[in-house]
Amino acid sequence: MGNVQKVGSDDFQAAVLDSAVPVVVDFFATWCGPCRMIAPIVEELSTTYAGKVKFVKLDIDEAPEIAEQFAVSGVPTLIVFKGGKEADRKVGAAPKPALEGWVKGLA
Repeated sequence: MGNVQKVGSDDFQAAVLDSAVPVVVDFFATWCGPCRMIAPIVEELSTTYAGKVKFVKLDIDEAPEIAEQFAVSGVPTLIVFKGGKEADRKVGAAPKPALEGWVKGLA
């Protein structure tokens, strides 16, 4: 997982909400086909935007309380956090150009 850090209940606050840079959280599940489809795109974007935007993954089956806290009802869901608050979200798989255009606006 290169630049994409996996987070859970124990480190979500420090890794995401307390981050000085915008954070894209990839809410995923191991059984989710579309999640596996966008994983390489998220990984590639994490390399492209390293230092400007942080990327993390959260398995909704391992941390259901976090998914519930942010009303994640389907996966994949990508949520951007800025200054500890949700700034934007995308639900469902999207092609690389769409995701890159979305992330470019954050950097």
